[in-house]
Amino acid sequence: MERKYVCDMTQGNAAGLLLRFALPMLVGNIFQQFYNMADSVIVGKFVGSHALGAVGSVGSLNFLFFSLCMGLGAGLGILISQYFGAGQDEFVKKIIANAAYITAAAGIMMSLCGALLAKPILHIMHTPQENFADALVYMRIVCGATIVVAGYNMISSILRALGDSKTPLIFLVAASGINIVLDLLFVVVFQMGVAGAAWATVFAQIAAMVGSIWFGMYKNPYLQLKKRHFRFDMEILRDSLRLGLPIAAQNALIAFSCVALQSVVNQFGSVVMAAYTATSRVEQLVQQPFGSLGTALSTFAGQNAGARRYDRVTAGCKVSVWIVVIFSLLMVAVMFLFGDKIVGFFVNDPEVIAIGGKGLQITSLMYIGLGLIYIMRGMLNGVGDAAFAMINGVTEVIGRVGFAYLLLMLPSVGIWGVWYTNGLTWALTGAANVIRVLQGKWKTKIVIKTAEPYRAG
Repeated sequence: MERKYVCDMTQGNAAGLLLRFALPMLVGNIFQQFYNMADSVIVGKFVGSHALGAVGSVGSLNFLFFSLCMGLGAGLGILISQYFGAGQDEFVKKIIANAAYITAAAGIMMSLCGALLAKPILHIMHTPQENFADALVYMRIVCGATIVVAGYNMISSILRALGDSKTPLIFLVAASGINIVLDLLFVVVFQMGVAGAAWATVFAQIAAMVGSIWFGMYKNPYLQLKKRHFRFDMEILRDSLRLGLPIAAQNALIAFSCVALQSVVNQFGSVVMAAYTATSRVEQLVQQPFGSLGTALSTFAGQNAGARRYDRVTAGCKVSVWIVVIFSLLMVAVMFLFGDKIVGFFVNDPEVIAIGGKGLQITSLMYIGLGLIYIMRGMLNGVGDAAFAMINGVTEVIGRVGFAYLLLMLPSVGIWGVWYTNGLTWALTGAANVIRVLQGKWKTKIVIKTAEPYRAG
């Protein structure tokens, strides 16, 4: 089979493969964060800090509703990468075809939940009255469009599992431009407020999803499916749920811990909310190299696990750790030198800028822990160690809830406990991931139990 738009990562230099695969994802993720940041900058500058706080307060909730779709996409991506690595092309196509059913069901369900449950959830989070109306509008629009996120996340997972990280990049860059133009049009020209920012994000996501699916079907031989591939397969469903649900639960638990911390932030008032929103947006950008490298390592580990090349899995992990350490130390210097100036891109309020700048300095000291989470989690997910994903999520909940409770009880810590909580949680969870990898149990978690081709039909 022609493999022009795929990449076999079971052969060649591990470092070179990882970097070449991760770079397009990094560029795409940075553009994605830029259009997420565009929402915050335009809302903060043209609508106000209260509106910025409202948008930021629902960020964790959005992730909570996206988590099921992201988990299922990751589960199917693991299956595809391992069977691709084992050379079982026909079954790879069956997985891709069945992914359409799973994506549609999960996306519709979460869209309905997001739209219907927005108001009671915001009440539970103690969202301040001055932020409530804007937060409700933004959440209903963005969470109500979870089906779009599910579709784009699924097609991206499929393409990346096959070693194609460039196609999602092309359409993410285009979507970024669309989002920024629509942000300016809806918010500044039409004065639609946070609703305009939300709709701009949704339309940009639709463009990225449709473009990726169309191009993938046109160019990638694994997406050129026949009628026989679309027969529903219970084995694929079971395997995708076995791998994807723990990852979805992990994402949901992480999102829950972030929601719990956001509810603490909300109690400090709109100034701290705006500062926390700004620092969160900056840290989302900082995390992109970690996330891109983690996703690259997941595909690398999945393909090599399917081919039983355990030595290459370990080599890829070691290379990734060194990259994380170097980048983390660089970011510490950046945040201590320019943290307040970076926050100033989002808001004009001097108090918000001062608080946000110090918050970035605090969390930057724990960036290495954050990077290790992405790297080790990517490797473990790639080889199919799904059970640990749930443990990983529980660790983050314990960290965020526990550290927040303990630190905010100390008068000397005060509002800074919010940022210390995030940093210490990263350190705790990163250590747990490293221990799991060093134990070596991941070698027993490979999905494919036989080297024989899976019977087609």
